[in-house]
Amino acid sequence: MPTIHFLTSEKSMEVPEEANILRMSLRYDGELPNRCGGGICGTCVCKIEQGAENLDKVKVQEKRKLGEEWLEKGYRLGCQTFVKEGDVEISWDEEVTKQVKRRKPDKIKKEVSSSGTR
Repeated sequence: MPTIHFLTSEKSMEVPEEANILRMSLRYDGELPNRCGGGICGTCVCKIEQGAENLDKVKVQEKRKLGEEWLEKGYRLGCQTFVKEGDVEISWDEEVTKQVKRRKPDKIKKEVSSSGTR
């Protein structure tokens, strides 16, 4: 079973594969800050310190709320992120959380398909 290490709260827990980071924090008192659980508020923003390769793909909500700047620095939204296999270490910072919460979501451009158009 994978382990999530919550570095900021100094807690670790074994979790099933495909476990959501925020849900596991709530269930086992990992102390990851949270509010909405839907990828809108940004309160559960966390930095993936180790094990990013053990997570699922970045979701549209994360791209909108975090933007490329925060994603490139290794940040994810706990409510949108699932542990596939292997251990993960995460941390969070109150100042980063404040900045992300204030950030306006990006508009994701839809890809225009030219097939079938005349």
